[in-house]
Amino acid sequence: MALQELPLRDIHQPPAPPWWPPAPGWWWLAAVVLVLLAFAAWWWLRARRRRAAIVRLFDERMRAAATPVERVAAMSELLRRAARRRDPAADRLQGDVWLVFLDNAKATGAPRNFSEGAGRVLLEGGFRREVDAADADALLPLARERYLELMAVRR
Repeated sequence: MALQELPLRDIHQPPAPPWWPPAPGWWWLAAVVLVLLAFAAWWWLRARRRRAAIVRLFDERMRAAATPVERVAAMSELLRRAARRRDPAADRLQGDVWLVFLDNAKATGAPRNFSEGAGRVLLEGGFRREVDAADADALLPLARERYLELMAVRR
């Protein structure tokens, strides 16, 4: 029998594997990605709730203070509590050393709002009979910002 008379056919490739259902490895990868996404969402919500609770604590304490003296005393207390997060001995600092700590003197070029500005009222303001309401109002945004920094809350 001659070669030309043989009934040869061309090579046929088998059909490609279907894309669905995926192999078990892809299911495992999808499960890991979903778990990681769920964990990231939980972590983000937890940080957001924590920040809201910290801000709410500061704001409630300021609303509860009826007089400027009480507001200055509440700000001082909250700042001292928050300072312990950075340095366990920071709440025992006194005088200008305390104000320099609040200025965050480690940062070069940082404004000295506490030791040279409106924050000086923290030295004795909580112990006076009277504090000017304007001084307490000028201290409020400084104290709030520094409190949030000490509590390590990012905006």
